Amino acid sequence: MNSTLTRRTFLSSVLLTAASFAAAPAFSAPATQRKIHLGHTGITWRNSDVELAVQDVAALGFYGFETFGEVLTKEDQKGGLYPVLAKSHIPLISGYCTMNLTDPTRKKEELAKAVTWCGLIKKNKGRIFVVGPNQVPRQTYDFAVNKSNIISTLNELAQTVTDQGLTPVLHQHTGTCIESRDETYAVMETVNTNYLKFGPDVGQLTKGGQDALKVVKDFLPLIQHMHLKDFNGKDESLVGYCPLGQGRVDVPGILDLMEGRKISGMVMVELDNDFRNSTPTPIDLAKQSRDYLESIGVRFRT
Repeated sequence: MNSTLTRRTFLSSVLLTAASFAAAPAFSAPATQRKIHLGHTGITWRNSDVELAVQDVAALGFYGFETFGEVLTKEDQKGGLYPVLAKSHIPLISGYCTMNLTDPTRKKEELAKAVTWCGLIKKNKGRIFVVGPNQVPRQTYDFAVNKSNIISTLNELAQTVTDQGLTPVLHQHTGTCIESRDETYAVMETVNTNYLKFGPDVGQLTKGGQDALKVVKDFLPLIQHMHLKDFNGKDESLVGYCPLGQGRVDVPGILDLMEGRKISGMVMVELDNDFRNSTPTPIDLAKQSRDYLESIGVRFRT
């Protein structure tokens, strides 16, 4: 009797172990080791949890951190984010700053806001000003009507940010005034790229129906920063995005293009999160991307 139960217990444990291995992502050993250093943005965590985000990103071995301009403003009222970054031994690389590019009556106000955010990014030892375009009603939006205002504002904004000692990069985004392939190309082929550089979000490109790998190839000399994000269109709680390696983005191909390039910013892993579900936790999501990246040869801090 005891022998039978032992065999049953053993067989059950074997089946459970096999099932757990089947459910886990299958990562093969990397063929080559990549030298590129990757950071992570804070969007996977709530803005109010930015200190936890810094700690988690550092604990996972990423090389840099990005947060929003608004977060830097709030943290500055509490003594600044830099002490938190220093404690976790991870640098701020960039600040994501949403700017109104379509309303010319707000240009002076937006440029003044940009100068303030530049000061906060520099105060926290960052070096990249990520230009996030403003949201627009896409169903009625006419890019051609707004193009001249967008270009004019971007040119003035980029020169202002450059004069402040930072590198401005345009981050195209779904739901904004610069979303589609044609809009992205029209802007990047028209603006003064002596000042404005490109900081594409490859997940946003994919969600917007673009071939992210081709866009990166076409604008590679201008890319000084990047959001490395994956998209599968399935998980509503992640706004259709997913941990790296689980979607449509050719992550290895994009990293191959970025390998060995000296850029002002950093390739930042990112995963949007609308927080409707408590599981998996932000660090669990970031770890899934980290583990996948390790499987394709990316090294992390120890």
